[in-house]
Amino acid sequence: EVQLQASGGGLVQAGGSLRLSCAASGFSFDGYAIGWFRQAPGKEREGVSCISTSDGDTYYADSVKGRFTISSDDVKKTVYLQMDSLKPEDTAVYYCATTALSRYRPLYVVRTNMEEYDYWGQGTLVTVSS
Repeated sequence: EVQLQASGGGLVQAGGSLRLSCAASGFSFDGYAIGWFRQAPGKEREGVSCISTSDGDTYYADSVKGRFTISSDDVKKTVYLQMDSLKPEDTAVYYCATTALSRYRPLYVVRTNMEEYDYWGQGTLVTVSS
């Protein structure tokens, strides 16, 4: 059974940092896209960043580019989202999700399009105070 466990959320002041973790189990991990998404109160869920566990290719939404860094640890089967220079508008529940990649479905096709992702973890709340 595919499972994703997101953790690391919390309360932080504007300008601070947090590191989210997404621990994966129940699948091979290699050859997948793992993405981070967020949903702020009263807003639709949006894509934040994603990574290919095959080649380490990454993608970032413009709103977080230069502030967030996604990485993966193949041994621990965990993907991290390092969030620096946090802003109050980063406040949201953050979710991780995964989908298999292939030669004909690489990361640049999947990116952070929510409909492309098959398995979702529970969220972790990030609150940035001003």
